[in-house]
Amino acid sequence: MKVYELFEIPKLAGMSLIAGKSGKDHEVQTVNMMDAPDIVHFLKPNVFLVTTAYHFKDDPKKLADLIRTMSDKGCAALGIKTKRFLQEVPKDALNLADQLAFPVIELPLDLALGEVVDLTLRAIVDKTAQELTIALEAHKRFTHVIMQGNGIRPLLHELSKMIRHPSECIDQHLNVIARNPGAGAVFSALETVLPVHFPAETLSSPLMFSAAAERQTYTLFPMHMNEKKIGFLAVHGELDKTDHLSALIIEQAMNVISFALMKEQAIKQHARSIRNDFFLHFLEGAFSSREEMIHRAAEFSLRNDQSYICVAGKIDGSCGHADLRQQEEIYEFIEDEVAKTEPKAHFFTKGDYCILLYEVQEYGSFSIEDLLRYIQEKVSAYFGHTISFGISNLSHSFLQVRNAYKEAADALKSGEISKKTGYIQTYLTKDVMALLRLIPRQDLENFYAFALQNFYHMKSDERESLLATLSVYLETNCQISETAKRLYVHRNTVVYRIEKCEELLGKSLKDPDTNLQLRIALRIRNMLEPIG
Repeated sequence: MKVYELFEIPKLAGMSLIAGKSGKDHEVQTVNMMDAPDIVHFLKPNVFLVTTAYHFKDDPKKLADLIRTMSDKGCAALGIKTKRFLQEVPKDALNLADQLAFPVIELPLDLALGEVVDLTLRAIVDKTAQELTIALEAHKRFTHVIMQGNGIRPLLHELSKMIRHPSECIDQHLNVIARNPGAGAVFSALETVLPVHFPAETLSSPLMFSAAAERQTYTLFPMHMNEKKIGFLAVHGELDKTDHLSALIIEQAMNVISFALMKEQAIKQHARSIRNDFFLHFLEGAFSSREEMIHRAAEFSLRNDQSYICVAGKIDGSCGHADLRQQEEIYEFIEDEVAKTEPKAHFFTKGDYCILLYEVQEYGSFSIEDLLRYIQEKVSAYFGHTISFGISNLSHSFLQVRNAYKEAADALKSGEISKKTGYIQTYLTKDVMALLRLIPRQDLENFYAFALQNFYHMKSDERESLLATLSVYLETNCQISETAKRLYVHRNTVVYRIEKCEELLGKSLKDPDTNLQLRIALRIRNMLEPIG
C-alpha cells in the first residue's frame, strides 16, 4: 500500500504528514518499531518505521541523520510520536525530509506504537488479500475468454480494460501475434531500441523504454510461448512499479496466454506433420491413382488446376545433431514469414530441405528472387546463418510438382557442388542436366563409368577427395586459386590432386574434349545420386 493510504485507515485518522509530502506515493510493504539506536543497520526498503524518538531526546539533531539514512535505504516513511520525549521535530530534519521527498508522519499521543504497527500490518494484509482475490477473478475471466475459442485478441481487450492501457502480444522476432484494437505497432519502436540479436531468453524481468519519435512509453513482459521460445506482452504506457494489482493481473494474463500459445503451437506442429507426410508420399509416388492424389491434395488446399513454382531451400553447411533444433527453429521462422507475403506459399520440410510451393497465375508476374532474398536477409539477421535456394520452372498443375521439386533440388545442388553459399539458383530447361535426362539411364551410367573408370581402383576416401577437387576445378574454369579457396585447402594441395587426376586419366585437363567429357561425367554422377 502507499503512504497516503495509511491516512485512510479509520483508527489512524489522527496521524498527520508534517514533511516530505511529495513522497506520499512511497510503497509501504511492512512496518517496524524503533527500539534501539542501531536499528538503522537492519532497515529494509519500503519499511514504515515508527518511534517515540526516545533515543533522540538528548540530541534531536541526530534525527536528520536517521531521515537521510532511511531515504538512502529506500524506506517508505518515518512515524514519530511527538509530545512524548520530543516536543517537536527539529526544523532542519523537516527541511531535509522535504528536500529528500521522504515522508515524516506525526503520530497521535493517545495511540500506542504497537497499535500503529498492528493496524498498519492488518491494512497491508487486507489490501494484499483483496488484490489476490481480484487477480484470481481476472484469471478466471481470461480463461473463460480463451475457452470460448475466439483467440488471444479478446483476452487482450479484457486486459486493457482492467489495467487501462492498450496491449499486444509479440514474438521473439518482434512480430505481432495479437493486438488490442487500441494498440499501435510497438515493434516498429522496438526495432530502433533493441538489437537484432536481442536475447529474449535472458530477460527475466519487465523492460520499460520510451520511443522519442512516437512519444510513447512501452513495458515489455517476457512470456513463454513454448518450451523453446520466449515472446513478450507489450503494454503501451508507463506502469507504476508499485501498482501490484496491475502487475498481478498482467501476470495472470501472461499465464493464460502462454498456455493458449503452447496449445496453438502443438496444433500447428501436428498439422505440419500431417501435411509433410502427405507431400513426402506424393513425391515418392506412394498413391495408387491420379484421382487419389488430386483428392488428398485438395484436403490441403492444393488445387490441381493451379500453377505452381517450387523452391527448395537448405541452410548452408552440414547440420549435425546439435544443429537440428536450430534448423527446425529457422524453418519455422521461414514458414511464418512466407505466410505474411504474397503470393500464397505452401510450406513443407524434407530432411535438410525446406520446400516452398508458390501459387502463381503467370510466371513473371512477381519476383520470386526478391522474396527469397528477403528471407535470406531475415535468416542472416536473426540467426547468423546463410541459406540457399533452388527454383523450379513453372508447373501448370499440382501433379507436375513432383518434377518441379526435382528441378528445384537440382538447381540447389548445382550451386552446392560449386561450393557457393547464400545463393539463389534458377533451374534452366536448356541446362545440361535437362538434356541428360533425355538419355536412358543405362547409357548415362555407361558413359559415367567409362569416363571415370580409372578412379575406381582407388580407396573410396581418396577417390572422393580427388573427384570433389576435380569437380570444383572444372567448375571454376581450371583456376587453381579459386578451387583452393572454395575447398578451404592450400593451393599446393589442389596442384597435387589435379596432377594425380591427370596421371590417372592419362590426359591433360586443359584439353577441350577431355574437359567436356569430365564435366558431363561429373554432372551425370550428381544426377544419378539420390537427392536429399
